[in-house]
Amino acid sequence: MSRGSDGSQKKRLVAAICVVAIFLGFLYVYGGSIFGSQNSGSSALEYGRSLKRLGSSYLGAEDDTDGKQDESSSSFRQGDGEDNIVPKSFPVCDDRHSELIPCLDRHLIYQMRMKLDLSVMEHYERHCPPAERRYNCLIPPPSGYKVPIKWPQSRDEVWKANIPHTHLAHEKSDQNWMTVKAEKIVFPGGGTHFHYGADKYIASIANMLNFSNNNLNNEGRLRTVLDVGCGVASFGAYLLSSDIIAMSLAPNDVHQNQIQFALERGIPAYLGVLGTKRLPYPSRSFELAHCSRCRIDWLQRDGILLLELDRLLRPGGYFAYSSPEAYAQDEEDLRIWKEMSDLVGRMCWKIAAKRNQTVVWQKPPTNDCYMEREPGSRPPLCQSDDDPDAIWGVNMEACITPYSDHDNRAKGSGLAPWPARLTSPPPRLADFGYSSDMFEKDMELWQRRVEKYWDLLSSKITSNTLRNIMDMKANMGSFAAALRDKDVWVMNVVPQDGPNTLKLIYDRGLIGTTHDWY
Repeated sequence: MSRGSDGSQKKRLVAAICVVAIFLGFLYVYGGSIFGSQNSGSSALEYGRSLKRLGSSYLGAEDDTDGKQDESSSSFRQGDGEDNIVPKSFPVCDDRHSELIPCLDRHLIYQMRMKLDLSVMEHYERHCPPAERRYNCLIPPPSGYKVPIKWPQSRDEVWKANIPHTHLAHEKSDQNWMTVKAEKIVFPGGGTHFHYGADKYIASIANMLNFSNNNLNNEGRLRTVLDVGCGVASFGAYLLSSDIIAMSLAPNDVHQNQIQFALERGIPAYLGVLGTKRLPYPSRSFELAHCSRCRIDWLQRDGILLLELDRLLRPGGYFAYSSPEAYAQDEEDLRIWKEMSDLVGRMCWKIAAKRNQTVVWQKPPTNDCYMEREPGSRPPLCQSDDDPDAIWGVNMEACITPYSDHDNRAKGSGLAPWPARLTSPPPRLADFGYSSDMFEKDMELWQRRVEKYWDLLSSKITSNTLRNIMDMKANMGSFAAALRDKDVWVMNVVPQDGPNTLKLIYDRGLIGTTHDWY
């Protein structure tokens, strides 16, 4: 190529860089108005510094008190090449957006005039903004935000400033959900149907099922739980001491974002709702589903919500239901109880135990009962081409998901008790063409990596520094498995555009979800 051509290209490159620089400068100066922020680049710097101070405090490092601006925290940094400008910070969103959840923003739904069916909770489901409505700014913490209280103390108390929603303390004052004490919110462990504590309630369910030592983990055979309509997640909080991990599920509804309380407490939780779409978990993920006065109409749309729970339960799994319909004697409650009993009977569920406010149904261990039903029985079995593990944006269906030939022959999921199942090759490995040898090598690889990570972080962290961890591309969950001896829990995320290995993660006794990251 000629020297003149080189010069011409260089001029065009410099011109292009100048245009980009001017555009970035425009954003720097006017970013507050573009992004709905009251703050511009200078406030972004201050926000960054405050986050750095919080992070340093949380990790046990000394604060930077020399007053000098670190080069890495500047709004723009000169790159290695001439005129190479690299952006290092973003404008800060308006304070009104401190609790913004972009794809669960009901204001967007109203502004976009989306035609959603409120009667089936469609407005609580995921609806992402179009590209032109997406935010490109930092979400600020609430005013007065403090470094979170560490686990396990955080199970019982959090800073009020970090979750500035206290109306539940008054609304549920007779149920011991939470109380406000000075600068803290305290969680006594109560719930609508377990005023005297989740620990006693959990033990009573284990006793109803005749599990040894009134321990709900049933000698490691019950490990994963789905708590629907979880409130502030005290049920899931008190399961942890029994080596049971619960996915606590609730929408951002009139009770505000209850999941914020759970995550601030250090408890696994997920924003979601039983509406029109399948929950983001594969079939046969949970040994037990739980609903304590979750105010869900289980009879709607031919029982479609109960059938979604049925899809998620393992062979022989349980559904623990605490609600007035299980014990009240007024006319309406009796009607609902009769219709629910008829529905679950046609689903081949049987009552495993019933006492006081609670009934526990059990799902059949094989397909035998389904095959013995009268022709034309409702609900029908799902079509053979229906993939029960397809979950991203898939509509629920009012049909029963039968077991695979393998599970039907095994009369169960074939999983080892916890904790052996964490390191045992999952039965569904073969669905991906993976071998036991591949599984074991993946475990060994991540064990070495995590040991190295921990060694590198050892100067910055203590045993209780980390609690909630996300693995953004979890594959088989070996990163989370390698953290088994740490007092942490991992939200394993499987990208929806890759292999749906989430079922392997649940088979190992871990939890997770799928996501598109767009």
